[in-house]
Amino acid sequence: MKSSLNDLIAQGEGVRLEFKSSISTAARIARTLAAFANTAGGTLLIGIGDDGRVTGVESEYREMQKIEKATDFHVDPALLVSYEKLAVEGKHILVIEVAESTDKPHYAIDEQGNRTIYVRSRDKSVPTSKLILSPALTDTQLLQSPMVRTLLQFLRKNDTITAAKLAQLVNISDSRANKLLRQLAEQGLLLMIDRPRPVRYSLKVSE
Repeated sequence: MKSSLNDLIAQGEGVRLEFKSSISTAARIARTLAAFANTAGGTLLIGIGDDGRVTGVESEYREMQKIEKATDFHVDPALLVSYEKLAVEGKHILVIEVAESTDKPHYAIDEQGNRTIYVRSRDKSVPTSKLILSPALTDTQLLQSPMVRTLLQFLRKNDTITAAKLAQLVNISDSRANKLLRQLAEQGLLLMIDRPRPVRYSLKVSE
């Protein structure tokens, strides 16, 4: 597992991977866990700094207590995660695996009881007011269109795009751009992020 852990660390943080040297509170880590479950699943490495350095955890028990409190009380519906303990360079690391959920949307609940949906956009967990979960069939022809190819090229270099930016990029009306982005969200290619405004879309999984 050590070599695969090194490979993971070398990838850097992204849609499916986050590093934490330690967990501050159960409510805060609930955002990351819910975002992974709402997006494409992911791995949380605890005991790894943002720069990829192995820092280790002081107490595996305390960190797991916070994870369990997060999954049971600060995520709704509650989440099941799996975890593994590793020793690297004489330090202890926790590997938390979160699968993409079939029970989404999951809400992260803060200390005041506020409920928010989070999704992953690149290496961040960001709030949105709803998930588009239409069981639309993938339109292969649409995905191969020049407009969508241009959109994907843009999103490989940028975190998000608005309908106005897409309209400008491919020379179509704002309403048509908005419809196209929503269609792609319904097909599971994009995620909608509407907090704060304006509404933006990001790739569900970075390529």
